[in-house]
Amino acid sequence: MNDLRKIRRALISVSDKNGLSDLARGLAAFGIEIISTGGTAKTLREAGLSVTDVSDVTGFPEMMDGRVKTLHPKVHGAFLALRDDPAHLAAMKQHSIEPIDLVVVNLYPFEQTVAKDGVSLEDAVENIDIGGPAMIRSASKNWRDVAVVTDPRLYQDILDEMRAADGSLSLKTRQRLAVLAYTRTASYDLAISSYLAKQLSEDDLASLEPLNPLAGLVFIETDAFDDETADSDEALPERIDLSLAKVTDLRYGENPHQQAALYQTGETGGIAGAEQLNGKEMSFNNYVDAEAAWNLVGDLAERAVAIIKHTNPSGVGVGDSNEQAYRRALSTDPVSAFGGIVAFNRKVDAIVASSANEVFTEVVIAPDFDDDAIDIFRAKKNLRVLRAKPNAESSPVQFKQISGGMLVQTKDVHLLAAADLKIVTKKQLGEADIEAMMLAWTVCKHVKSNAIVIANRHQTIGVGSGQMNRVDSIRIAAMRAERFGLPTAGAALASDAFFPFRDNVDEAANLGIAAIIQPGGSIKDAESIEAADEHGIVMAFTGVRHFNH
Repeated sequence: MNDLRKIRRALISVSDKNGLSDLARGLAAFGIEIISTGGTAKTLREAGLSVTDVSDVTGFPEMMDGRVKTLHPKVHGAFLALRDDPAHLAAMKQHSIEPIDLVVVNLYPFEQTVAKDGVSLEDAVENIDIGGPAMIRSASKNWRDVAVVTDPRLYQDILDEMRAADGSLSLKTRQRLAVLAYTRTASYDLAISSYLAKQLSEDDLASLEPLNPLAGLVFIETDAFDDETADSDEALPERIDLSLAKVTDLRYGENPHQQAALYQTGETGGIAGAEQLNGKEMSFNNYVDAEAAWNLVGDLAERAVAIIKHTNPSGVGVGDSNEQAYRRALSTDPVSAFGGIVAFNRKVDAIVASSANEVFTEVVIAPDFDDDAIDIFRAKKNLRVLRAKPNAESSPVQFKQISGGMLVQTKDVHLLAAADLKIVTKKQLGEADIEAMMLAWTVCKHVKSNAIVIANRHQTIGVGSGQMNRVDSIRIAAMRAERFGLPTAGAALASDAFFPFRDNVDEAANLGIAAIIQPGGSIKDAESIEAADEHGIVMAFTGVRHFNH
């Protein structure tokens, strides 16, 4: 049997309009009839495209504030009918149902809605999509005949395959799309279940537990892992079922002799869900470094830029403008920035895009870009440009594979507040010391252990990462600062773990360090405090360790 299916009619109904017009133009070039709903139809018409309203197909208007529009036999029959079944074909003819071969649907932004502060239950409920999941599931069930696309990042791949196959899609592609589609609806339902569970009392939840098919997964939330439960036997579930859907194969893994692919968990946001606006395909290492960069700038409330190389920051800067923050990050180590990953936590403008384009960069990541900034970056055809949404919060745990098993831990989401600092020395903090210490500490969380970060209130000055002893990390951070003419005198020094000996403080004093921030908790804390007092250094304990292996 020929496994190709020509696309003649497509239904498009999307909440996320990214890439919509380009996809529709590509489909229209094949003479495909486009059926659509509400805001999607309006967007397509504004783009000059011909659209058939779904109400013209069903003979019923959209009603009940849009709650009912696609729940109709002329829609679902068009998806579910088996094209090689005579009885199905006869039913279609009898009821004037025309087949639909491509379904492009993404869902109401429920996850993003409930992530907002102060969202009401009513607003959350209105963002529970009904017609979308129903269409996805109906069409996916009949993946032998119908292709289902739920992610804008797949649009270009779909069009490329259709152009190579005279407007058709292969059976393998349709099945792969169905896997992604079912994963998306599963994660969507899980997010809704988890949110609604938060509205119930503990007794109500306990009564549901025997009926819970996921045995602890559904009701797990990030805020459930507080200080009181982190060490409890109940903090992590007895069973964790992972469902991963392949998005795309990668050229290779960390090295060319290793195979690799990108899989999604179905969560929204983050690097796996980023929209690529320019450049050649992402590599395995690009994804790993991009994740490190995005996580770092996400932890900084100020306008910030991070430059990452091999998962470690070569430089981080904050400023009143993107340009100022970028220049500060670059000045920490302009040599290592070559071939690095640059992440912004604010919308990127044309001014900083021009500056960033002066340095060879592998990937640029930001929550958004000005049109002019995108045009500037596109002048370098190989530069990968990612527009990323905030990281998904639906999964509070992270995994690390070992031989024969999997290590699971709650994510390190701790963010230090200045009020939490415990000053343990005679000398007290000034405002500049606080800002420098807080920046150094936040960056240090994202450096491989043993980690040392030297910073002032505006930028990192030197970074020492991944050494077998902490004194060497201090010396490496100092070496980098000296190499690029950045003064350590008066700066703050952060350590991801406690100082086991006073030699760390003595080494810092030789650099003119004014303030040290560290977890504390060593049996020799008193010696480190005494050394700081001798050198006139202010020292603050955080009570939190940030190992990053």
